[in-house]
Amino acid sequence: MQDESGKAAPGSPGAGSANTTQNSVRLNGHTVTQNGHNPIATPVPQSQFESRSPSPVPTPTPAVQREQWGGKYEFLLSCIGYCVGLGNVWRFPYLCYRNGGGVFLIPYFIMLFVTGVPLFLMELSLGQYGAAGPITVWKCCPLLKGIGIGMLCVSTLVCLYYNVIIAWTFYYLGSSFQSPLPWSCEAVGNAGLCGNNTGNSSTGKTLSPTEIFWNERVLGVVHSEGLHDPGPVRWPLALCLLAAWIIIFLCMIKGIRSSGKVVYVTATFPYFVLIVLVIRGATLEGSLQGVAFYLTPDWNRLANAQVWNDAASQIFYSLGIGVGGLLSMASYNKFDNNVIRDTLIITTGNCSTSFFSGFAIFSILGHMAWKKGVPVGKVADTGPGLAFVAYPEALALLPGSVFWSILFFLMLFMLGIDTLFGNMEGITTAVLDEFPHLRANTLHKSLFLGALCFCFYLFGLLLVTDGGIYWFTLIDSFSTSFGLIIITLFMCIGISFFYGVNQFCQDIIDMIRHCPPWCSKVLLYFKACWVFFTPFLLLFILTYIFIEMYNTSLHYGSYVYPRWGKALGVCMGATCCLQILIWAIVAICKETGTLKDRFQKAIRPLNSWRVNNLNSTGRVQEHVEPERVEAPFTVTLTDMDFTAMTWEAGSQA
Repeated sequence: MQDESGKAAPGSPGAGSANTTQNSVRLNGHTVTQNGHNPIATPVPQSQFESRSPSPVPTPTPAVQREQWGGKYEFLLSCIGYCVGLGNVWRFPYLCYRNGGGVFLIPYFIMLFVTGVPLFLMELSLGQYGAAGPITVWKCCPLLKGIGIGMLCVSTLVCLYYNVIIAWTFYYLGSSFQSPLPWSCEAVGNAGLCGNNTGNSSTGKTLSPTEIFWNERVLGVVHSEGLHDPGPVRWPLALCLLAAWIIIFLCMIKGIRSSGKVVYVTATFPYFVLIVLVIRGATLEGSLQGVAFYLTPDWNRLANAQVWNDAASQIFYSLGIGVGGLLSMASYNKFDNNVIRDTLIITTGNCSTSFFSGFAIFSILGHMAWKKGVPVGKVADTGPGLAFVAYPEALALLPGSVFWSILFFLMLFMLGIDTLFGNMEGITTAVLDEFPHLRANTLHKSLFLGALCFCFYLFGLLLVTDGGIYWFTLIDSFSTSFGLIIITLFMCIGISFFYGVNQFCQDIIDMIRHCPPWCSKVLLYFKACWVFFTPFLLLFILTYIFIEMYNTSLHYGSYVYPRWGKALGVCMGATCCLQILIWAIVAICKETGTLKDRFQKAIRPLNSWRVNNLNSTGRVQEHVEPERVEAPFTVTLTDMDFTAMTWEAGSQA
């Protein structure tokens, strides 16, 4: 497209190419380069100008080709494996029976559709549309770049302690190859323990062989006095932790090309084990007693605020929202992937797994309670206590206990490794997007991943000392506490009010392309959630967390954490959410003008926010503007420029 003088029209592709690709300015037939000198001061014909190669000085660095999933099933399985973690097996069943049995499902599914699904869709859509990690994706609103930094901090804390669980699982998996199991009553060393001759001197409670094995053989917590006394490293656990990080490194060394293939096994195997455990549990005496304990409704519990908080927290944490893993995995999707369909499949599959796993857990716990002649509530537990004490004890009572123990701990390993894939992907994607040269060089990328895993291993050694469980509980309690809720709240508010909820919905429609009528109606519901319902419920969860944190003390067993320990945990959570404020101030300081002008510029999306996706879908000419120049832009004029100006002025006169 040319105007009457033969120059490219300002809005044409030719003009955009001349201005943005070559970074040059045409002035009365002369070409002036950015931050450089004009090598030839003679007029240049239009055809010669278009055929000219770009100046070597301002040549922009070509974008590194971004990886994509090998197929849609790799993405779905990776997300399902990331969401379906240890919390589905060891936390949901316990919360269900503690909060009114089957009645707990009512607030659970309400929180799922009002908080969980909208936030899940927001994070997947943001990552897929921006095709970037948790930090770079905030080109859509530079003021909120701190949200991505905060996500990175949370992911770092989670990766630090989560792989310790996998190390424990390795230890139990290796011990499961002994017959009889070392924590069973049939073991030679446990003959006296099963006669109720051993008790805890501090509490007077009788200790079972599984508790002795867990506290003394695995943790060594009996040799530590508390948080201030970590003691020496337990080298069997340190070797298990090293093996876990080596496996993580090998599975992720080629990025999603390798981890995307691993999830075909790690994401599906736990379902096979759960089905086998449910079938086996249904054949045991007393299993119906355990299932009844799991599902018996207590309608009065619906009036308790703690029930609703537990439901919201379980939905929030089990879906892995706000940590950056979902956003990073979605960034490797094709631009036209149906993100709404994937959201519904993954969230439904995750919550169904939680509910189904309750039958596998409580059917076998019911058999153990029947065999011991005690109520199910006496043997039920949550967290590590369920996975490494109560359930192994129940498995030890089954015929063929070695087989069932190997199967169970292999399942825990698969569940943990998938979740860690997502968290590590959030960290690596964020760093590689900020430093693209690492992505371009395979060796440098592998060295970075190896250094990252090794650093996590070194810091994780603190958690495998005699007092490591105290530090583990501290990080676990505060890393995904109020800091994560605040990060997610600001993400929801930022997208809804700064970026614009209408624009965000339009972005989703642009990705889906052929959006069916039901899709537009569903987006109206999500829009209402993002603007009103979801922020309100996040504020409710946040308020409850602060009240509970103030009124209750942190403890592990009979050990109560000192004030300095709790203050350290609060600092962990505060460090994550304070990134939002720090980087918002940095973004405003980088702009010019009044404070209001700076704020408005800081919430304005960079033009490169749309360029990558338009290029990937062949829509280069739609709504593409030159990138905002953040560096000084200088134009060097010569005598010929002024001569040309004088001549032009004279001719017009």
